[in-house]
Amino acid sequence: MGLVLDTADIPRTERIEAVYAAMMAASVPSYVIHEDPDDEVRTRLEVWDLGNANIFTARSTGLRLLRTAKQARQDAAPIIALSVQLLGDGRHEQLGHRQVVRPGSLMLADLSSPYDFSWSGNGAAGCIQIPIDQVGLPVDVIRRAAANLHRSPLYELVTDHVGHLVRDAERLSADPAAAALGRAGIELARALLASAAHIEPHAGAVLAETLLTQVRTYVRRHLADPGLRPATIAAAHNVSLRYLYKICAQADFSLEQWIIGERLQGAREELLLPQSRARTIAMVARRWGFTDPTHFTRRFRSAYGLTPGEWRRTAQAVGHRVRGPTIPIELG
Repeated sequence: MGLVLDTADIPRTERIEAVYAAMMAASVPSYVIHEDPDDEVRTRLEVWDLGNANIFTARSTGLRLLRTAKQARQDAAPIIALSVQLLGDGRHEQLGHRQVVRPGSLMLADLSSPYDFSWSGNGAAGCIQIPIDQVGLPVDVIRRAAANLHRSPLYELVTDHVGHLVRDAERLSADPAAAALGRAGIELARALLASAAHIEPHAGAVLAETLLTQVRTYVRRHLADPGLRPATIAAAHNVSLRYLYKICAQADFSLEQWIIGERLQGAREELLLPQSRARTIAMVARRWGFTDPTHFTRRFRSAYGLTPGEWRRTAQAVGHRVRGPTIPIELG
């Protein structure tokens, strides 16, 4: 995305409103309170995409970002931000924890909760913003880690990483490997939070659950890929196939059968859509990763008690309101 706002291009009388609108677009809803609204307000905001994460930078005259409990409750997409202070001292208060963030220091903001962040005079900060569902850690672990980042042996490593992302955001986001870089940033964030929350006695279980969360997310995004299989999933997450099977077994989780179940569910829902009427059963099957229509039909009937064609005709006969009985999926 790049530049979101530069008040140098905006008349002074319109800057406060413009900063508010741009801040809402770049991050999460909050009140934007300027230290001296009657003086010249100068603000520059930039957002750069990194796959499932993004980089957000802000340079401004004195300001305060106040996020209320009501605003936090209305947020449908919880996010965390690992932020490096670039200029001036930041002051951050959240969940009973207060801190002064010196230039070069790292802080964590849970943007799904109320917070109060500010600086006086000219200041700047940059962060990597990550959806909480990408972090793969319980919210209580994330919040426990927020007050203890500096105690982790990974603190300096992650601080340097975020600082580098922020300083070179434009070039890095344009690189073909930007999405991979975003995934690396998410992995580092997860490791830092797990370390700072002092969950070492349960590190193995946390890492396994984290990987399973990532695997489920990855699979749902690649269900239409007929080449999706455990070996490709393991490679995408930089783990051995043996380790992937091990953590699935520990969680009593059959990866192959779950993939088939998700594909069948997706196909089942698509067959209900009016816009799918022009697609043959074979076309729908291929869209959900089934290369053999006969195999798809057999699996569908085993799961739902009807063939795909029977399911489609039954649904159409009642005006697409049929959802059918809840039938346990027996895949074997």
